Amino acid sequence: MSLRHATLHQLKIFNTLTRHMSVAQTARAMHLTPPAVSIQVKQLAEAVGEPLLEQVGKQLYLTETGKVVAEACRDIFDRLELLSQDLAAMQGLQKGGLQLAALTTAQYFIPRLLGGFSREYPGLDVSLFVGNREAILDRLACNEDDLYILGQPPENTRIAAEPFADNLLVAIAHPDHKLVGRRRIAPKRLGEEPFIAREQGSGTRLACENFFLEHQVSLNIRLELGSHEAVKQAVAAGLGISIVSKSAVQAELTSGEIALLDVAGLPLQRQWYVVRPEKKIQTAAARAFQDFLVASSIDY
Repeated sequence: MSLRHATLHQLKIFNTLTRHMSVAQTARAMHLTPPAVSIQVKQLAEAVGEPLLEQVGKQLYLTETGKVVAEACRDIFDRLELLSQDLAAMQGLQKGGLQLAALTTAQYFIPRLLGGFSREYPGLDVSLFVGNREAILDRLACNEDDLYILGQPPENTRIAAEPFADNLLVAIAHPDHKLVGRRRIAPKRLGEEPFIAREQGSGTRLACENFFLEHQVSLNIRLELGSHEAVKQAVAAGLGISIVSKSAVQAELTSGEIALLDVAGLPLQRQWYVVRPEKKIQTAAARAFQDFLVASSIDY
């Protein structure tokens, strides 16, 4: 069978399957039945003339041919999306889509930014995925979104990253904590207190570890939590102190649920970045949103 008999629908199903590597998950994502997914992928393999998948135990793997077809699928659908956005640009960005992925910490300001952007471009459909650093980096590696919002771009990766706002990391505690109100607390003093840490691999955790390593401080980690929300709740409950992004605790500082600690060397001066794969061709909507971010004066 000639490859020209492969359909766009089959390529779309296979493209989705390469992200999930599960027939059941692919079926749910595409609102199909698992047998329908299997049939379409089998027909695509017949059109290609080589197996695209192999199963070892219960795990699916791409064959070498499958990897080549998967890369071609990504190119095809990237180009179709670009065509859609270019056509939308010709209509003054009155139509089109924008897919974003952002760290959980960014959820405290991204909705306000999207509100302003959507008022400026009401015809664009915007999709936002929010997750931890590991999830965002996985999506970046798979080129699943137009733009990514990160506090610390990955190293040794071919990406384009542009800073658009300050991201200050501050020390927080319960308002009744004995260190609240003290001036210029030495970093080593924090090592004597129970510490509420983010999970291993998070950008905040990495920045904290570098800060305390620089000051030769060993932390007394009481809890490791997977989100800023959980960290804030633990601090507000008096379980320990922590270092978090200031953008995540503005409301609690205003209400008095938590308090800032004046620690020498803090706040840590970091940046928020808008990131994309280096060779990714930006759509008109992505370019517009990146420009909007850089020009924004919102308080982070």
